[in-house]
Amino acid sequence: MDPQADIGVTGLAVMGRNLARNLARHGWKVAVHNRSPERTRSLVTEHGDDGAFVPSETIEDFVASLQRPRRIVVMVKAGEATDAVVDTLVPLLEPDDMVVDAGNAHFTDTRRREAALRERGLHFVGAGVSGGEEGALNGPSIMPGGSAQSYAALGPIFESIAATVDGVPCCTHVGEDGAGHFVKMVHNGIEYADMQLICEAYDLLRAGLEAPAHEIAKIFAQWNTGDLESFLVEVTAEVLGHVDEATGRAFVDVVLDRAGQKGTGRWTVQNALDLGVPVTGIAEATFARALSSGVPQREAARAALPARTTDAAVEDRDAFVEDVRLALYASKVVAYSQGFEQIAAAAQEFGWDIDRAALARIWRGGCIIRARFLDRITEAYERDHDLPLLLADTYFRDAVAGGLPAWRRVVARAALTGTPAPAFASSLAYYDAVRAERLPAALVQAQRDFFGAHTYQRVDRDGTFHTLWSEGRSEVPA
Repeated sequence: MDPQADIGVTGLAVMGRNLARNLARHGWKVAVHNRSPERTRSLVTEHGDDGAFVPSETIEDFVASLQRPRRIVVMVKAGEATDAVVDTLVPLLEPDDMVVDAGNAHFTDTRRREAALRERGLHFVGAGVSGGEEGALNGPSIMPGGSAQSYAALGPIFESIAATVDGVPCCTHVGEDGAGHFVKMVHNGIEYADMQLICEAYDLLRAGLEAPAHEIAKIFAQWNTGDLESFLVEVTAEVLGHVDEATGRAFVDVVLDRAGQKGTGRWTVQNALDLGVPVTGIAEATFARALSSGVPQREAARAALPARTTDAAVEDRDAFVEDVRLALYASKVVAYSQGFEQIAAAAQEFGWDIDRAALARIWRGGCIIRARFLDRITEAYERDHDLPLLLADTYFRDAVAGGLPAWRRVVARAALTGTPAPAFASSLAYYDAVRAERLPAALVQAQRDFFGAHTYQRVDRDGTFHTLWSEGRSEVPA
């Protein structure tokens, strides 16, 4: 087979199929392959007018159809399936060829694969792709990692198919080896927090206003015209306004209240623990999904646990809605701040040169967490590339400070009325902890020294010390 295709896609389930169509629509000649040839044939039959496809029924013909250096996008299930495809491809490739994993792989797997292929003179690129099926077809946010050399060859293609905001493509070279999949993981963690916060806001409005879903939909639609404008707030308004055809009830009221997850939120929290970064909002959102699925525990609790709540009637409807809006905005800022802090910590740990301003810029379009205030985040990191805490940026400091009284009222109300709001509450607790002059961690360290001789440092002189608790309690240098 004559090498003629600019880029290839193997794995033609919905995401791979849509990505291949997007590439073809933008003028690239696309080699396509699937383990089941029927999918390859159906893509060409149904969507051949999208552009130039070069179909192959064998992996050997697929590789042979690509111009060198070959650029191959793998769109299969993360884990063993990805390893199997890569292992099949590698013997067929030549030095400087590129294999792109555009699935939701764990970044540690990407680092392993990148190192293995680099030894063979090949480039392995872990590329985060956000935007779901629609984004893959019409313009996603793309976060490629890997070598600078691979991005020089892949960048023009990916930038051409990515979403654009203000004429800027939502695609950038993130960093070496697993950096692309790492930031996609954190993106998904922020998404978990964002969704949970929105759901807590809905629950507080539902309980406080005793309002049906379609009325709350109007509130979210209004919020989406201001500084909360985002894809997720827009989606929320649409979902809450939807009526179930079978029952005539609000759709949200007939959906079982057990949330699923595919693992990226959990990975984010696990990695944050390894790095020592407190992503409390993301953690609470992840645990909230787990709690929702704990059916025996919830049934036991409903049967046995008293509420002892306080009746807190809403006297001023508009003021209450505004309080919830301000609390939601402040809590969302905390989630993004924590996520960007985790990215900075990982960059230092793994030697990645990640431009957080560029990340915020490419998340403005195409991806699930796209939001108006990502422009402000971009500006914050452009003002200070090494900004240690997004919350401390002057814009976000002032924006959050203006909503602090409302934020505290909302969290207090949630506690008094028994409305679970773990992400709101943990975000406020984080805010108070990170700004505190002195934390009770001093007592924690003293306790650790008492029972485990873990030592401590003092506020009044340098050095590390241990108190001989069982020997007269004298202090000695450690």
